[in-house]
Amino acid sequence: MNPDFNNMTKSELRAYIIANPENKTAFHAFVDRFTGEASPETFNIPNSKAEIQEVEILIKQKLGKLKMS
Repeated sequence: MNPDFNNMTKSELRAYIIANPENKTAFHAFVDRFTGEASPETFNIPNSKAEIQEVEILIKQKLGKLKMS
């Protein structure tokens, strides 16, 4: 019998999936929650070397902020 995945926090659900990797119901519940919380914002694919470099800089800045928090 599965626990109630809807009442688990995202961290609890993630921990459950790691402990029970064979449980596809838990995995689908996690993916549903993750995609439901994802931003609907979309971005264009970089078309030039300058745009690719700009994206790389933005990613590095974001990672730097995440490391500091």
